[in-house]
Amino acid sequence: MANSRSGDKLLDRVVRILESFTATEPRLSIAEIADRAGLPAASAYRLVDDLASQGLLLREDGGVRLGIRLWELANRASAARDLRQIALPYLEDLNQLLRQHTQLSVLHQDEVLILERLSRPGAAANQAHVAGRLPVHRTSMGMVLLAYAPAHVLSGYLARHEEAVVERHGDIRRVLAEIRRTGHATFDGFLDDTTTGAAAPLLDRSGHAVAAMGVVVPRGSDALPAVVMALMTAARGASRDLQAMGDPRISH
Repeated sequence: MANSRSGDKLLDRVVRILESFTATEPRLSIAEIADRAGLPAASAYRLVDDLASQGLLLREDGGVRLGIRLWELANRASAARDLRQIALPYLEDLNQLLRQHTQLSVLHQDEVLILERLSRPGAAANQAHVAGRLPVHRTSMGMVLLAYAPAHVLSGYLARHEEAVVERHGDIRRVLAEIRRTGHATFDGFLDDTTTGAAAPLLDRSGHAVAAMGVVVPRGSDALPAVVMALMTAARGASRDLQAMGDPRISH
């Protein structure tokens, strides 16, 4: 890829443009894109035009959005698609049984990346949304993913985020050992004071977490033990299907 005068590769600049968009800000002006991507305005205009001509961005009403071609390409043959297809029947069963939001996530670049969320009218507050990211050590799904992560992934994460993790959990290795002992994680009020998050791992053949299933319930709910039991049953079923299929995995 050709470099810019600053030494940036073209691919790096394109990725920064695409990463400028968020779930809460899906539509941006070119000036905003240039600022977020760290590009001169002229370069941003030119690259946005090029990406729009390929359907990767969409111009509308003076703004720019991600193009549908990105969605098309991502859903053709990705590990995330395979993982979602395996887990979705179990998520749907949980959603129907518990009448609460259910979600599927993976550990990616030191964050919890949400692959799927099934909503439910009147369910507890839930900050997860598809393609959104959440902090690892402040979510039940993230803690499950850490507890069952390969040793090098866990040690790397703790080395980079030790201060925040210890502030939240104290003896983090004791907390993670307890999650492995029980096979699930539950935490009150991590992202919302009124809710409890519960999560269980989807395991590969070596016993490492490929993904996590999560449910959010009202804090103090008497149904939490039943929720955890149903969640763990669903996660075990999805784990068996994953292992039979060859463990689709998204890079940590």
